[in-house]
This record gives sequence, structure tokens and C-alpha cells, in this order.
Amino acid sequence: MPEAGKAMTREPALLVRDLNAWYGESHILHGMSFEVPAGTLLSLLGRNGSGRSTTLRAILGLTSRRSGSVRIHGHETIDLPTHRIAPLGLGWCPEERAIFASLTVEENLMLPPRVGDGGMPIEELYQLFPQLAERRRSQGTRLSGGEQQMLALARILRTGARLLLLDEITEGLAPVIVQKLEETLQLLKARGFTIVLAEQNLHVAARLADAVALVEHGQVTDAFPVAELAARRAEVEARLGV
Repeated sequence: MPEAGKAMTREPALLVRDLNAWYGESHILHGMSFEVPAGTLLSLLGRNGSGRSTTLRAILGLTSRRSGSVRIHGHETIDLPTHRIAPLGLGWCPEERAIFASLTVEENLMLPPRVGDGGMPIEELYQLFPQLAERRRSQGTRLSGGEQQMLALARILRTGARLLLLDEITEGLAPVIVQKLEETLQLLKARGFTIVLAEQNLHVAARLADAVALVEHGQVTDAFPVAELAARRAEVEARLGV
């Protein structure tokens, strides 16, 4: 029972503490710590090689080994294998998109298993991404980079995942596609999704994030609300090498 007069605190959707991760003998993450309240978007900002992508992979248990603490909706997962972590409601969109080239758009959408309730039905996804509806019978090899990115995002929305780990989803895409993806992420936030976005583009982070975490040498070296970003822009650009 909480003490009288004190509000109950709600654990973040994702709580990472002192996370270390290795690929073979290479020690990549050195004590990553951050938290993401439910229904918010955190942008992990950093240069190439800073450890942003490895952080997302380590949360899912996809590194050689890891230590520390990763709590997902209150569940400690550091000792769990990936196939037991994903059903806690995680969706991962890797930088390489991982579209099955020999399958059609619709077959790609139907392939992943459900990891939670409330996954978007196919027709709702087609309303969200009309380009995919037009290409539903097209094979993955025939999609543009932007269409592949939309498909990669749509695929995890069908699974029922509510905590989304998105890796560089705007990189190398035309401005009109970036705008569509930004609109989609704003819609998902409004629907209560929790999002971790590994990003290099400061402008995208400024428009989407509730908070940013600067990642350098496998650590979060600073974290602050996005409202502070404008005043600290020169400092952040210098640290990111922009």
C-alpha cells in the first residue's frame, strides 16, 4: 500500500540500467541507462558507431552476451532469450529492413507472429500506407526503398507490438517519404505506442521526440526533454559531428 498522500508511480514501459553488450570479444555497450515512459518517443542520437543500433539489438537479446537490467513493462528480461522477450509486446524495425524479397507485400505482412492483442488488420494498414495497398501483389525486390521502409513498419504494427524499436527508419529516403513516416509515428504516439527511435537526423528527432538521449562510445552521456533541444542545438550538433 502506498503511503497516504503519495501518488502511485508507474514503471516506465522500458527501463534500461547499466546495460553492457558484446559481439564476440568486442565490448560495445558500456553501461547504457535510460527510461521511456509509456506512450512517449525517445530518440537515441549519436554518430555512426556510437552504439545506438546495438542498444536496440541488446534490448531484444540479439548480441553475443549482455549484462545489466532491461525491464519491459515491469518484467526483467536480461536473462531471457529473444523468443521470450518479443512476446512482451516488442516490435523491431532493423536498419536493413529485412524484407523477404521473394514474398509479396501481403505475404510479408502476414508472416510475423502475433506478440500482443490489438494488432492492426491488413486493411487498416493499407489505409495507413496506400502505396502498400497498390503494391500488395508485388514482390519485395520490386519495392522502392521508401516502400520497403513502410512495409517494415507496417509489418510490426500487425503483430500487436506496443513498444517499437526503430533503427534509422528515415535514412536515405526522399523528403516526402520521411514526412509520411513522421506523420505515422505521430499517429502511433497519439494511440499510446511507446517508441525508441535510433536516429542521426536532428531535425527528425526535434519534430518527433518527447526526449532525446545522446549516445557516445556505448553510453548515454546526456538525456533531456526535447523542449531543451533548441537552446542546446549548437552543443548537440558539435557532439554529433553535424
